[in-house]
Amino acid sequence: MLYTLSHSPYSRDLAALLRTVRPGDVLLLLSDGVIAGLRGSPSAHDLSVSSLILQALENDIAARGLFAFFSPNIAIVSYTDFVKLTEKQIQQIAW
Repeated sequence: MLYTLSHSPYSRDLAALLRTVRPGDVLLLLSDGVIAGLRGSPSAHDLSVSSLILQALENDIAARGLFAFFSPNIAIVSYTDFVKLTEKQIQQIAW
């Protein structure tokens, strides 16, 4: 299952998302969702201890000037990688 988080974790129930995931599920952070990947933040900690495979969209991190503050535990991917991910993970849920 592919989960996408496109809103700030402060405006979404991240705990609810984490209760629904299974090992091997992927979470892609995009748009304002990349805020969840800020190094040292509560949301980045919660994500890092989950069973999710974590990825974030490179262009959205760059657009917000967050590269220097981004967690090293989250893979940074391109739009091409995102498309490949959607081909691989047929089911998707947007948060």
